[in-house]
Amino acid sequence: MKYMLLIYASETEYTYPERSDCFKESTELAHTLKSEGKFISTAPLHPVANATTVRVREGKRLVTDGPFAETREQLGGYFMIEAKNLDEAIAVAGRIPGARRGTVEIRPALEISGLPE
Repeated sequence: MKYMLLIYASETEYTYPERSDCFKESTELAHTLKSEGKFISTAPLHPVANATTVRVREGKRLVTDGPFAETREQLGGYFMIEAKNLDEAIAVAGRIPGARRGTVEIRPALEISGLPE
């Protein structure tokens, strides 16, 4: 089963050198997960100041700058993994550097037919 591991933290939680170390450690984890057959993809995200939100209401597209909601923690990146079950996904989430200072939300991905590979 595929799981999306969403990494949340305050954007001010890390200094620049700490962020660089986190990226390095996350890259190492991605390589380890690949060797274990669990890695699908990962990426950090730009700050929420670069976010754009799109809504369609009554057939009209509404585009606004910024995130959908103001929160103390922002979505900073993700890992998409393949895991046998939730327990295995939890074990991987605990290895993500961002879990030490922020939160990792685990969401199983719905698998629907007809999507491109």
